[in-house]
Amino acid sequence: MISSLPLLPPFLPLLIGSIAALVLRGHLRSVIMLLAPIWGALQLAGLESGIYWTMDFMGYQLEPVRVDKLSMLFGYLFHLAAFIAVVYALHVKDTLQHVAGLSYAASAVGAVFAGDLLTLFVFWETLALTSVFLIWARRTDRAYSAGMRYLIMKVLSGVLLLVGAIIFINQTGSARFTEIGLEHEGALSLGAWLIFLAFGIKCAFPFLHNWLTDSYPEATPTGTIFLASFTTKVAVYALARGFPGTELLVWIGVTMACFPIFFAVIENDLRRVLAYSLINQVGFMVVGIGIGTSLALNGAMAHAFNDVIFKGLLMMSMGAVLHMTGRINGSELGGLYKSMPKTTILCIVGAASISAFPLFSGFVSKSMIMSAAVTEGYDVVWLLLLFAAAGVFHHAGIKIPYFAFFAHDSGIRTTEPPSNMLLAMAIAAGLCIAIGAFPAQTVYALLPWEATYQPYDITHVLTQLQLLLFSALAFVWLNMKNLYPPELPSTNLDTDWLYRRWAPSFIVPIYFAIVSAKDKVAKLVHQTLSKAINRAYDRDKDQPKGYFAQLWPTETMMAWVAVLLTGILLLYYI
Repeated sequence: MISSLPLLPPFLPLLIGSIAALVLRGHLRSVIMLLAPIWGALQLAGLESGIYWTMDFMGYQLEPVRVDKLSMLFGYLFHLAAFIAVVYALHVKDTLQHVAGLSYAASAVGAVFAGDLLTLFVFWETLALTSVFLIWARRTDRAYSAGMRYLIMKVLSGVLLLVGAIIFINQTGSARFTEIGLEHEGALSLGAWLIFLAFGIKCAFPFLHNWLTDSYPEATPTGTIFLASFTTKVAVYALARGFPGTELLVWIGVTMACFPIFFAVIENDLRRVLAYSLINQVGFMVVGIGIGTSLALNGAMAHAFNDVIFKGLLMMSMGAVLHMTGRINGSELGGLYKSMPKTTILCIVGAASISAFPLFSGFVSKSMIMSAAVTEGYDVVWLLLLFAAAGVFHHAGIKIPYFAFFAHDSGIRTTEPPSNMLLAMAIAAGLCIAIGAFPAQTVYALLPWEATYQPYDITHVLTQLQLLLFSALAFVWLNMKNLYPPELPSTNLDTDWLYRRWAPSFIVPIYFAIVSAKDKVAKLVHQTLSKAINRAYDRDKDQPKGYFAQLWPTETMMAWVAVLLTGILLLYYI
């Protein structure tokens, strides 16, 4: 179905808002920035499913704007996330952050409405180029270095996507972005795997995840809210569109859900704890996409929707702590509930949501994925996801609010953050409760696939309450016995240590040894050849001694010319 072009492409209202943020100042800029996501969401409400624009490019048909239920779900989500993030950042006077934030959101919207691989690539790259400025905007050496590493990984993802897309388009004759899968042969298989790997980098697959935990904690307090909302969720959308039902994703996802727990529990930087938690939650989504049934896919999409909100709320609460105290390490915080009671309550709502307490948003989506795993016979996966659910309660549901606002009294006395930051957190908290209490009227109504699910039955509720109860008891017991990892000023090594520290420690010396050996060999060869040439042309008192210093008859010279000419002709014809 080819529909008439809408008033504006879905991403354009946010892009216009970013341009307004660049040229305007004061209250007018704030008003336009707030109106941009509202305008964009209202325009989405008037769209029907279909392809709204096509164009020919090098003999292939591109579809820059394609609307269906899946893209609409993420379209609404990204406009909502942009609105909350803009509200949270209204007190910021830094033009760079405002422009980068809205441009980044516009790129995310453009990516989920892209109907072909080449348009997706364009927005895939603008996602990287706009988001890195939210890291650099902190203007520290650590932020600059982390931003460069972030950008390198994002550009690598883009290159893989472009090469894979070109191969795939060349083999299939179509640029449409539909289900790709991995069950191919020959060059087509190579293209599919390159696209899969490109998506995996942005999705923070195991061993490809370090860019996230490295860079997000180095961004500005407001920039982290944008970062946590868009990049990984665009990758989740791309996997759901291109690789639903790919069983490999089940095992990748369950690994993502489990391994960050161990890093998060020992991490001191509370924003980095949430970065690991972000990978953990994306792991649940990837499992759902890999299972591939309607219930599993709906659960993955619902969890992506909910995660943007409750993870954003937790990030905002930690951003408020950083903004008001200048500190974010758990070892330096504690007792803040006395001076930041509103922030404390809002943070606890986010913690309850990510922990999947009944009547909070995380429960109504996470349970869908776990139910789908059991239904499809993934019993081991279900057990591992149960472990991951308990782990996230430890490191995000308990650790974040406990060490920031309770634990020991750090002696820090401050005030609540600016009212706009509190308002943004309150909006997110209200959504966490509303979605948890009324899932059928909220997030379930947006889900793309036909599937019925009732989260509030006795089995689901009792299972989750038992999990939370025993996890809480374990945390209390470990703390009482001084067995829970303490919050210590330290640097925890992740897998990026292998290529950032360990590999250079022996590769660099080997490189310089090879260069030195090459120089010595070159010098030796030069000296040897010089001596040989000098001997060949050596003359002693006009008497030729060297071979080439002698006089040659004309016949001999002609013979040598013939030999050289024959050799040249042979080389030419070969």
